[in-house]
Amino acid sequence: MNSFFVIVNELKEFAKNQSVFVKNYLEDRGKMCYLQRYGETVDSKGKTYTDASSIPDDVECVIAIGGDGTLLHASRDIVGTGLPLLGINMGTLGYLAEIEVSNVTDALDRLITNRYFIEDRMMIRGTVYKSEGSQIKDIALNDIVISRRGRLRVVDFNIYVDDTFLCSYRADGIIISTPTGSTGYTLSAGGPIVSPDASLILLTAIAPHTLVSRTIVLPDNVSVTVEICGNAEPSEGSAEIAFDGDVIFGMACGDKVTIAKTEQKTHFVKLNHTSFVTNLRNKLR
Repeated sequence: MNSFFVIVNELKEFAKNQSVFVKNYLEDRGKMCYLQRYGETVDSKGKTYTDASSIPDDVECVIAIGGDGTLLHASRDIVGTGLPLLGINMGTLGYLAEIEVSNVTDALDRLITNRYFIEDRMMIRGTVYKSEGSQIKDIALNDIVISRRGRLRVVDFNIYVDDTFLCSYRADGIIISTPTGSTGYTLSAGGPIVSPDASLILLTAIAPHTLVSRTIVLPDNVSVTVEICGNAEPSEGSAEIAFDGDVIFGMACGDKVTIAKTEQKTHFVKLNHTSFVTNLRNKLR
């Protein structure tokens, strides 16, 4: 690889410093390296995102410096470019970001000498159908979560698979996850850990009002529809949907969201062939 684009979490000063180090290291070895301009926003809520159209045409790899949240941001923002993505962990757990700060120079050397491979990760798309007829769409690498909003209350959910009624939940929320997201919120909610190279859809209830609750594992060729009903008030603030814990929209009684696998994928740069089991042991101890 000869040309790189660096995305950095602006809220972490040491991450910004690391981005300058990465740029200088690559340029000292005759490579091109572009830094995301600080303060760029393409979101009306004022959050910092990467404008994929600002990535130069000669870029071969995107490097995200921050934590898993930064990597999730980047994966969704650049998915249309098809560029591979490498994460440098400046956070805590860093399950998705493969490279730690202590290994940055070795990782960069491997990139510029083409000692790497690409691992594709499944993504899902959610389409929200509002009761008044409007639609909202977005994608996620980890999960799409529909949950209660505001004061403590449970919400009733009806679940359909390919338009066939599956079950109802009275719960704090529902997580629809990819295998990549199985080590995130789904894990905290008691769901299974799934190898990230699998292609499945996981359905997990959050604090359901039942004595028995198990994650439902579905094939990747189905669509899951979640309907807000019952206990939710007919107002915009009664429930909400979040894509990778980031982009959030209000939902109300009568609203539905349909979730399915999308053809778009995240392409992660992998620098070693460490097994999933070894990585799981090291990260989750």
